[in-house]
Amino acid sequence: MRILIPALLCSILPTPRPSAAQDVELPIREITLYRSGVGAFSRTARIEGDATVRLRFPTDDVNDILKSMTILDLGDGTIGPASYGSKEPLARRLASFGVDISNAPSIDGLFRSLRGARLRVQTADGPREGKILGVEDRTIVEGAGEEAVVVTRPHVNLLTSSGVRTIDIAAVVSFDLLDETLAEELRLALAALAEQREERMKSVELSFIGRSARDVLVSYVREMPVWKTSYRLIVSNGKGAADASDTLTLQGFAIIENTTDDEWSDVRLSLASGRPVGFTMDLYQPIYAARPDIPVPLDHAIAPKLYESEGRIREEMKGEMARFASLDRLALAMDPSPAESSMDVFADAAPGNNSWGADGKVVQADGLGDAQASGGEVGGQFHYTVDTPVSLERQRSAMLPIVLKEIEGRRLSILSVDDPTRAPEHPMQGVELSNDTGLHLMPGPIAVFDGGAYAGDSQIDHIARGQRRLLTFAMDIDVECRTRATVARKLVSVKIADGLLISQSRQTRERTYELVNYDAKRARTVLIEYPKSGWELVTPGRPDDETTSLYRFEVQLPADGTASQTVVEEHVENRRMAVTSLDPAALLEIHADGKVSAAVLEAVKHAAALQADEHRHHAAIERLDAERQTIGHEQDRIRKNMERLQQNSELHRRYLAKLGVQEDRLEAIARERSTADSDAQKARQALATYLQDLTIE
Repeated sequence: MRILIPALLCSILPTPRPSAAQDVELPIREITLYRSGVGAFSRTARIEGDATVRLRFPTDDVNDILKSMTILDLGDGTIGPASYGSKEPLARRLASFGVDISNAPSIDGLFRSLRGARLRVQTADGPREGKILGVEDRTIVEGAGEEAVVVTRPHVNLLTSSGVRTIDIAAVVSFDLLDETLAEELRLALAALAEQREERMKSVELSFIGRSARDVLVSYVREMPVWKTSYRLIVSNGKGAADASDTLTLQGFAIIENTTDDEWSDVRLSLASGRPVGFTMDLYQPIYAARPDIPVPLDHAIAPKLYESEGRIREEMKGEMARFASLDRLALAMDPSPAESSMDVFADAAPGNNSWGADGKVVQADGLGDAQASGGEVGGQFHYTVDTPVSLERQRSAMLPIVLKEIEGRRLSILSVDDPTRAPEHPMQGVELSNDTGLHLMPGPIAVFDGGAYAGDSQIDHIARGQRRLLTFAMDIDVECRTRATVARKLVSVKIADGLLISQSRQTRERTYELVNYDAKRARTVLIEYPKSGWELVTPGRPDDETTSLYRFEVQLPADGTASQTVVEEHVENRRMAVTSLDPAALLEIHADGKVSAAVLEAVKHAAALQADEHRHHAAIERLDAERQTIGHEQDRIRKNMERLQQNSELHRRYLAKLGVQEDRLEAIARERSTADSDAQKARQALATYLQDLTIE
């Protein structure tokens, strides 16, 4: 079988390239980093004739390479196979050797697996040579007398020229496999173990076959650190908080890391804001499908079943050939002219080129130099493209300027009421920014500098072009806020609808924010953020701004002065209850305030009278039931006493007479209760009939 394996491999491997193929370098030309944790790499070079390219990747990245690598020959050449070292499961590789050490055997276990092999062992008594018959466990007594111990130790049995010799494996100092083939297999198995531990990088070998000079392109996606953003906001000193002379300049940096083992030299770098869907799949690990073990038929042969006709198989093969042919046509269609390089072919599609026009460029901010990135939409995502080529050594990081522009904005003091993370008596110093940079601003921290001095830190989330955002960076201790709050409830009306009494009351909540500015030099524009609660805003009539959950009110606070803002909200509450649940006397007091009409009051009184009539009949029923229960207990007592008396005694005759009177009363109670129950039902029906569909405004 070992002789057949190389022949089989030769039959399935592709035809090797001519030995004259040149080894060429394929440098990285373009990189696009995504915030989903991957990077797209593009390598291009100009080759002539047959060429071989060897790329090295960390073993953990090979799955991404196998999933995403694109190989294009942009001339009249063809693409050969992309080969790489296999990653067969270690246990399966070890099991393929003549000496199986996949289960990490001990010396006796190794000797058991080498049964029949020639072995030379060295002991204190000298060397022994022979074939291994097997290994057996023997019981041996060590020591003498009371210190004797019975132990079991493995022994190897060797067939030597002088007969069978049994050797205690514990006494073996060293051994040699005399079978050179087995010794080599053991060496290879140990080398495979060492390779599995030490192998960190894998090589992928690409082959290009052709005659003329032409460009080739290889692109792939691999795992990369998420690129990050960091900003600086420079606020100039003006005459006042809302003075138009105040200017805001935003400077932004992209933080990137080259965690690869390749040097980035003059690379065109793009930073994408999108998060494309990404996943990993283990394409590198060989997978072996489990197959059933079918016994050899002894009575008759069973023909294999054909599930597909030959014609269909050939049609599927034709479809595969057509698909590969279309890929070849795609490569030919992308063939550039000899004067063009592969970078020129893709320049029109790359982010940051002139096809976007000048609007995508970051303009110069006076005194701060130029930003070194352009922005634009590519494939539904916003890309920053660094204008100058980037060079970055392996395993190093860099901070690249991508935004530098004076932006629209203004100073604010922001008071977020009902915010437990803020001091309620002081607002926060902040600014309102409007993203008129023409770029998407990615989430990140912002260091704020006011008048040339560090003022504090802030943070922004994603800000699309044209959107506004508030940010705060320090507490405004020169401004103090005092709050007064009142809540009132007032009954508005009472009516009856569909037999229910509906009361409507209006709740009014008033909060006044009194602001004091102790700064004698600078006025303030205070923005009060008031939470929405579902109540109607009464005062002021409308907010200066609002979000999904907040109202925003602007208050102009003069230097060394005071100002206030009152917020009044109303909420109308409707309560439904049974008409008979209100006391007419209490309703009469409400009627005196004019909140209840005379018709509603009369209706409640009439309903109360009908309900009282029903209650009177129920009370009669309860009295009759109680009297019947009392007579029942009395009759039980009399019957127990009569059992101990003679029937002709005077007391016995008296008991009989009393029982007769009680039986007459029980019959009368039954008649009276039936009448009371009928009257109660009539009264209940009268009340229900009256309340049904009763509606009085």
